[in-house]
This record gives sequence, C-alpha cells and structure tokens, in this order.
Amino acid sequence: QVQLAESGGGSVQAGGSLRLSCVASGYAYTHNCMGWFRQAQGKEREGVASIDSDGSTSYADSVKGRFIISRDHSLNILFLQMNNLRPEDTATYYCAAGRFGGEWSDSRSYTYWGQGTQVTVSS
Repeated sequence: QVQLAESGGGSVQAGGSLRLSCVASGYAYTHNCMGWFRQAQGKEREGVASIDSDGSTSYADSVKGRFIISRDHSLNILFLQMNNLRPEDTATYYCAAGRFGGEWSDSRSYTYWGQGTQVTVSS
C-alpha cells in the first residue's frame, strides 16, 4: 500500500523559511515523478513544483527562485525548501506521486496523495 506522509509545515513570518518533507512508503518512487501542490482556502489546488525521475525540476512562476524541490533516493523522501515566504504562500501543501505522463502541474496526472501539511505566513 502506497503512503505519502508530509511534515514540516507551521507558522512563519514573511521572509522566513520552512522545509517540507514527504516520506514515501510502499512505493518505488525513484522511478516516477513526484510533486508538491498547495491549496489555499477557497481556491483550487495548484502545482508548486515537480521533480522527474531523471532529476529535472519544474516550478510555478510564483515560487521560482524561492522554492527548491529535491529528494533523497536512499530514504525515499521528497523535500520542498521554501525561502522568502510570503503571505500568499499560505495554504495546505500536499505531496503527490505516481505521475507517468501528463502535465506536471495538473493534479489529475498524479495517482497518490498525502494528507497535507499547513503552512501559514503572516505579514
């Protein structure tokens, strides 16, 4: 059974940093694409970043230069380093896995999802 478990969310002031982690179990994730999504209250879920099986990355324009997606193959962990956070980054962040094709920022492209971790940025 595939499980994704996010952690690392919290409350931070604007300009601060957080590092999200997603532990994948029951899943040979090294062979597939994974990503981070976020959903703010009252808004649709949006793609934040993705990392492909070859290590190539993609980012939403709103986070380019501030967020970094990476992964530890040996520990099956996906990371999202978030720097220079802004109030508009406030959302529940989700880890996603199991994309074999499709657009990286389309949530329908992913098979597995974590429960989410809350990030709150105050001004």
